[in-house]
Amino acid sequence: MIRRLAPLLLCAAATLPAQAQQLPVFEVGIAGGGGSVPAYPASSQNQWRGLLVPYLIYRGDIFRADDGGVRARTSLSDGVELSVSASGGFHAASSDITVREGMPDLDWLGEIGPNLRFILWRGDYEASPARLVVDAPVRAVFSTDWSSISFRGFTFAPDIAYERLHLFSRYARLRVAAGVLFGTDRYTSYFYDVAPEYARPGRPAYDSSPGYVGARLTFSYRLPLTERISVVVGGRVENFSGATNAGSPLYRSEWNGTVVAGFAVSLWQSEARVDVSSEPFD
Repeated sequence: MIRRLAPLLLCAAATLPAQAQQLPVFEVGIAGGGGSVPAYPASSQNQWRGLLVPYLIYRGDIFRADDGGVRARTSLSDGVELSVSASGGFHAASSDITVREGMPDLDWLGEIGPNLRFILWRGDYEASPARLVVDAPVRAVFSTDWSSISFRGFTFAPDIAYERLHLFSRYARLRVAAGVLFGTDRYTSYFYDVAPEYARPGRPAYDSSPGYVGARLTFSYRLPLTERISVVVGGRVENFSGATNAGSPLYRSEWNGTVVAGFAVSLWQSEARVDVSSEPFD
């Protein structure tokens, strides 16, 4: 199950080309995309999934809401920022997943929580518009079938990312990140538990434990086509070797792969503008 589709779609929308890096304070539009994603972490099956959502971007002096999350503009110190980050995942019907046949479906997932960012290095904007950052998000996880919401524990997903602007095209942005994922008991049990009533030959009962889930390498490339239209492609390779719950009968593959593509169309932009020349990654 992809963990960053919604942020990927916002990534397509967040920074469009503008004269002298003057961007609208408010922006409203539509973002869509989809691709091939694992049914759940360490699944042996991929599924085709898509999403179309409205988006709102706000570039304020103090607060901002864009692909970087919802965050205060005041840094804790030089090179250290605190923000609120979010992510999500698709639903997966157990009838479409061979190993989960007869078990409850996996619902839509939402994640939200604080993120502490450390900016390790910044290149000169004119000569080398790039930076190296470490993110350390802790998120609460919720699932929903749109009739109720259930709490699914917490995740901790630190990663280190290289970001580069103007690669191959003006205002284009590349992001490559490597990280790991840990989950609490409620989170891991959602994917790997097999209750006794769902046990059957080849799928014994299993009680999961909290801990290490896996490692991932993620990339995305955003290309603005006009001031109002952007496209983005992305992918992820995940490895689950050494995972705490590798003994679960639902743990089926050490490797997962994700490929997605998306677009964003800005439908309305405020006349008020903000100069981001000195903050090109915001």
